[in-house]
Amino acid sequence: MTSFEAAFDPMAFLGSAGPGRAIQQFRKNQHIFAQGDRADSVLYLQHGRIKLVVMSEQGKEGVVAILESGQFFGESALIGRRRVSTAVALEDCAVTTLAGPTLIETLQREPGMCEYFMTHLLKRNCRVEEDLIDQLFNSSEKRLARLLLLLADLGEHDTVKSLPVDISQETLAEMIGTTRSRVSHFMNKFRKLGFINYNGHIEVYPALRSTVLPDKARLPENEARRSD
Repeated sequence: MTSFEAAFDPMAFLGSAGPGRAIQQFRKNQHIFAQGDRADSVLYLQHGRIKLVVMSEQGKEGVVAILESGQFFGESALIGRRRVSTAVALEDCAVTTLAGPTLIETLQREPGMCEYFMTHLLKRNCRVEEDLIDQLFNSSEKRLARLLLLLADLGEHDTVKSLPVDISQETLAEMIGTTRSRVSHFMNKFRKLGFINYNGHIEVYPALRSTVLPDKARLPENEARRSD
């Protein structure tokens, strides 16, 4: 790079149109792509929120993720797979569409873009692992509490945070693998305990964290004996 060349800016690249990339606008409830579609591009959510929905062969539908601005999705295009889910806008969204070859060439050429994309993939992988552990070991009540905290993105110094989009109890139930009636029961319990409130949006309070504090790790029996 010469002294006259500007450093590559991933955010500027993702926020503008150019060869192999386009900016698209989607209205609330509009489908961005559908499960089974041919995948030839990776997408980047500039602003708004979307949900990823999967449909089983028996016609059962489930919400597997809710994504917010600053996240990539549709990465399966890079390995030649069809869309494994349906992406639906939860609110008005702006999305950058990156042709697969364009993204690969940029990742190979620009270390800054490669680092930015790899960081996203690592965060997504960690989230998937945490979700799997949550499903395997936590009760549906704890899963709901964790989901509400994640959706609200409650910061360390926040006293209350509203979920930025309306999410039905049916959607919450799909995401944690339980019934709407169970979600309704837990939501009423959380509200009575002062952990959440309904005021147009769902409001989440820091006290909800007390329901998802991890249990003390248990060492295998042989490791426990060695530590004595």
